[in-house]
Amino acid sequence: MALRRSIPLIVAAISPLFGAGVASAQPAPNPTPAAPQSPEPARGSLMPDAPDGTPGAPASGAAGAAAQIDPAQDAQKLAAQGKDKDKTLGPPSGSDGTIGASPREVYSEEWWAHTRPIVELHGYFRTRGELYHNFTLGRHNYPGADDQNLWPQPLDHSFTGVPNLKQYSVRLCGDSGKDECTDKSQASANMRLRLNPELHVSDNLRILSTVDALDNMVLGSTPDAYAMQPRVSKTGYGPALNGYNGYAPFGVFSTSQGAPTAGVNGYRNSIEVKRVWAEYLSPIGLLRFGRMPLHWGLGILANSGDGLDDDWMTNSDRIMFVSGVKSWDLYFGGSWDFVSTGPTSASPYDIYGGQPYNTANLTNADQWSAFVARRMNPELQKLALARGEVVVNGGLFAIYRKQLLDVKGGENPVSFDFEGERGADSNNGLIRRGAKAFIPDAWIQVRWKKLRVEAELAHIRGSLENTGQVNDVGNPVDIRMWGLATQTEYRAVEDKLKLQFGFGWASGDPNVEGLNPGANGLQPALNDGRGPISTFRFHPAYMVDQIFFRKILTRVEGAYYFRPSVDYDFIRNANGQKFGGGAAAIWSRASEFVQTPGNKRDLGVELDLSLYYQAKDGSLNDDPTKLGGFYAMLQYGVFFPLGGLEYLPKVQETALQRSNLGDIDVSAAQTVRLFLGVAF
Repeated sequence: MALRRSIPLIVAAISPLFGAGVASAQPAPNPTPAAPQSPEPARGSLMPDAPDGTPGAPASGAAGAAAQIDPAQDAQKLAAQGKDKDKTLGPPSGSDGTIGASPREVYSEEWWAHTRPIVELHGYFRTRGELYHNFTLGRHNYPGADDQNLWPQPLDHSFTGVPNLKQYSVRLCGDSGKDECTDKSQASANMRLRLNPELHVSDNLRILSTVDALDNMVLGSTPDAYAMQPRVSKTGYGPALNGYNGYAPFGVFSTSQGAPTAGVNGYRNSIEVKRVWAEYLSPIGLLRFGRMPLHWGLGILANSGDGLDDDWMTNSDRIMFVSGVKSWDLYFGGSWDFVSTGPTSASPYDIYGGQPYNTANLTNADQWSAFVARRMNPELQKLALARGEVVVNGGLFAIYRKQLLDVKGGENPVSFDFEGERGADSNNGLIRRGAKAFIPDAWIQVRWKKLRVEAELAHIRGSLENTGQVNDVGNPVDIRMWGLATQTEYRAVEDKLKLQFGFGWASGDPNVEGLNPGANGLQPALNDGRGPISTFRFHPAYMVDQIFFRKILTRVEGAYYFRPSVDYDFIRNANGQKFGGGAAAIWSRASEFVQTPGNKRDLGVELDLSLYYQAKDGSLNDDPTKLGGFYAMLQYGVFFPLGGLEYLPKVQETALQRSNLGDIDVSAAQTVRLFLGVAF
């Protein structure tokens, strides 16, 4: 009986807030100290959340509501209601002709007759305007150059390539229309509407989803002046201009914007369903199944990407079960994940019916995961911190992944003519991969009064029998990657002042050049067969700056950084209204100097500044730590590149001798961002 009474408490502990809106991926490592992240729990996180909003345990039922679940009491209520039911329906149990003579005799149709499903709708709308100035860092990148993994040149900018010293000119500017165009800046704006519908069938059963409309659509990208023929080139995506609209033959005559439609005027549809999953809360634990978000710890390995300013996310097709021991604040669970199924029988005609299926089991990338964690109840944690006690939370998350066969790059086994030229020896377009990996990830959080110290350490250890590259068959390659992130935060002045220090390290590779992967997703020549694959890459939703890691490299990879920051709420009211600002400095260095263009460790120093404002009329503003209603932010960032991003001395010398370029030293990049959003 004691165990039965504890079940509702366990359920409540692993449940998110019932009115949760937009979830936060990681509150502390925002691009700037005040980046628009909601401190709500991550919907796909594996642990319950702390009072400061640090994402935690798996979403399950509604908090509060789940704590009141009592099957016996519900049955008694239904039995009482059944006594007044029309007797013409006949006796369900043959007892006395009434409904519910005993709680055990309440039929399912009686339950559904009194259940009222509830639909909740949360999400956000955002519009972001951004200016990128000199994101090439003054380097003369050109298509096909060794440094193409850095920022490409703007299409309307004339320059001399280095080291080939070839002139790349756009002679369409000036009064004559024949002068060279020069423009180191790029300005753009985009928008997104994210909806998180929740269908609560009952207290212990619900369906959740994430739906994006006009997801990161570039404003002005679908005008009615362009033909319905999208095209791809080395410079990116652009619509073909071939006289689609006689009333708007050129862009300057455009009168309206059309809805993005994949294969018509873009590569994405205007509405995309990103996630759908169900949750069933049983007396022994929580069952989740479908395509769902995944988040663990600080988010350097798995990140749900639910922050208002996030662009990337971790989605997982999985069947997962979570349970726990509430008296110990202990939670544990496991899952079976569908990472990649390889070729399927899907066809364009499936829209009329039919069920596609996996056509090759041995091409599956199978994955199993498990976790165990300790997280103190949020309310008890608040009390403990108020008493000056030390609170320790933490856990271990582990993944095992393997794949035997895979599809050859650029080939589709479904479309092969097996009786034709390639039939007998083509292996149906498959290749032996022989891949396996074990991925442990440890997370710990220590809190004392207003101090929080948190860390996450991830390791990827595995091997590949065949990468698909030339002469690589039968030459197994090991995988050895390490990633570490820490956060230290201290709050003062009624929590208006936040002092933070962040550190992160992603292991590098001493046998390759370049921090970014190559065009085939692997580093150049895969280390030439020397040493393991060892460049670790943080999840791109774990953002620490505005320019270098977030935009130029798109993530922290093969480098380490130091990030002190401060932000302060000049105005902070109990109704949710606040106005403040912040500053952060990021010093980045390469883990292995040979991976940098200049073969030096120092990559650069970045300074990010921000001002932010939140209105008081948000539906989530009953808690000042939550982000709701109208939110605006203005950010400025400047990145000063250092020796690791310069040209090698020999390249500089050649450029000086053979051209009139003069000094080709790198120069600073700058950005200005305006964020306007509404969270609900």
